[in-house]
Amino acid sequence: MIYAMRRTTIFLDAATLRRAQARARSQGVSFAALVREALAAYIAGPLTPARKLPAIAGQFASGHHDTSERVDDLLAREPHH
Repeated sequence: MIYAMRRTTIFLDAATLRRAQARARSQGVSFAALVREALAAYIAGPLTPARKLPAIAGQFASGHHDTSERVDDLLAREPHH
């Protein structure tokens, strides 16, 4: 089975690497097996947008038609003014 696989390189920050190595040890598998399993599970999952809008988005009208043009000004103000 190893002959059907190809070697690759991934770059991880130190904390992620330590956590992944610890998880592999606790499960009694190699680091490579853990990465293969995690990647396979990730790829098998549904494709979802990286960022969903809240369900409430677009439900109300402010009565203003230039909000997008004034966004910087509006965000710079104190809340509720």
